[in-house]
Amino acid sequence: MPSKSLIRWFRCLIRVGAKLCRTPHCSLFYFSSGVLGDSLTVLRSPQYVTFRDGQWPISGEKIPDLVALTMGFSIHEDLDWPGLAAGWLFQRPRANALIVVRGLDSLDFPKNISCYPLENPVPFTLDSVANTVHTLFADSTPVVLQLAPSEERLYMMGMANTVFEDLPVTLQQIRGRLSQDGSVLTSLPLVSLSRNNEADLLFLSEVQVLYDISALLQKHKHLAKDPAPDLYSLELAGLEEIVRRYGTDSPQFTDATRILTSALQKFADDVANVYANNAVVEVVTVKTFEAPLTRKSRSILESKQISNPGSPYNLAYKYDYDYAVVFNIVLWLMIVLALSVIVISYNLWNMDPGYDSIIYRMTNQKIRMD
Repeated sequence: MPSKSLIRWFRCLIRVGAKLCRTPHCSLFYFSSGVLGDSLTVLRSPQYVTFRDGQWPISGEKIPDLVALTMGFSIHEDLDWPGLAAGWLFQRPRANALIVVRGLDSLDFPKNISCYPLENPVPFTLDSVANTVHTLFADSTPVVLQLAPSEERLYMMGMANTVFEDLPVTLQQIRGRLSQDGSVLTSLPLVSLSRNNEADLLFLSEVQVLYDISALLQKHKHLAKDPAPDLYSLELAGLEEIVRRYGTDSPQFTDATRILTSALQKFADDVANVYANNAVVEVVTVKTFEAPLTRKSRSILESKQISNPGSPYNLAYKYDYDYAVVFNIVLWLMIVLALSVIVISYNLWNMDPGYDSIIYRMTNQKIRMD
């Protein structure tokens, strides 16, 4: 039976903990309550896309809605999440890059970036965002790249077909790329990782894909000048194989997380550089998904069949990129004209015809002369 002094001590500790947990930086109590775990990290974002500091959890199924809102698109249901502030109406990011890392719940990123707990980590895709980009900017050439090297899952649309035509996407192509000059096998300190192990090669293959995408973006900087926004979605599962083979306490896992963290930061810097800091780069770290991701592969040529201008299904007209600008111009012009009509009507109603109007004044003089 615990003593009364011990009970009072525990009550005091609970009260102190409750007061501390009211602050946004209560990492100790968040950890003890199980809030820290899978996370969403915003590596880069422009000044007009504001992510608030705090520990607000976001559901995994809401990640596509979050990406859509950061790009200025509307969603079917309101996102009840205070982490994203209202953005500027007249400017939207030029690109959004989302990287999903499976196998761990967090990476050691700098402390000055926004990081939020991820709850209900169910599998998700950015297909809805990609379809929105294609629908709204069908007349332009947006870059849409969705890639999962471990599952050899690929979907490209628009300029991605030409920019990333030489990108190795299958495991066989990526492993062939690793044997070439300038690969990560020769440029990165592997330390405990081995080039002869399948799990290590899978992880290094995904890191190679990140480096190759960065190199292609640096080569094609004209992508940022296109009026259509670009979308990049990558899913990396190599670290999950490292954990499955060696465990989280192994030196291979430590070296792999160090290499991946550095590669993700370089990728974020390259994307921000190409798009002149007008891009959002997010990283979702998930230890395990609650359900397996099953998805049919899609052909690169499928983008030609998405939109059918002659379809008899009463589809809405296509939006232009300047739709928001034109809408605001027309709206405020109508408001100004309406106010002008009201002011003019009020002045005419209260006007003295014999004093203010030259027409009535001349008429009265003519009547008097006659």
